[in-house]
Amino acid sequence: MLALGIDPGTAICGYGFVETRGNRLIPHAYGSIFTTPEMRMEDRLMKIFDELDGLIKEYHPDVMGVEKLFFNRNVTTAIPVGQARGVVLLAAAKNGLRLVERTPMQIKLDVTGYGKATKQQVIYMVTKLLHLEKPPKPDDTADALAIAICTTYCMHSIAWRNQL
Repeated sequence: MLALGIDPGTAICGYGFVETRGNRLIPHAYGSIFTTPEMRMEDRLMKIFDELDGLIKEYHPDVMGVEKLFFNRNVTTAIPVGQARGVVLLAAAKNGLRLVERTPMQIKLDVTGYGKATKQQVIYMVTKLLHLEKPPKPDDTADALAIAICTTYCMHSIAWRNQL
């Protein structure tokens, strides 16, 4: 199964494709989609959609994982991130992808074993679980890979429960 993890954002939208083979996690492609503040918001959203749609068509994931929005401090970033998240959900719907949504705490728990892990702990575990030579950059890419890992765990858990 190939999972696509997305860390939505309007300036940086991280993505990561992770495949499960038995109990191994295999990274296929990962990176970030970048936009600039000089771009009009509608152009930024179009760029995110177009690049994400192209990646989905190229890699054909089975499922997409997206972080649920959670803002406890800076509410002003909620609207742009929500807009980027909407574009991501549209790309999933357009391509018929099943969607798995997880909170930041659930993602940290699944990847590190501790729901309040630091960003550095998550990056460390992503690097180790995927046998990467060096930590993925920027942090948004590492977060997207963490979401993809979490999504594979979630899908395997659902499949296992359905067998009972």
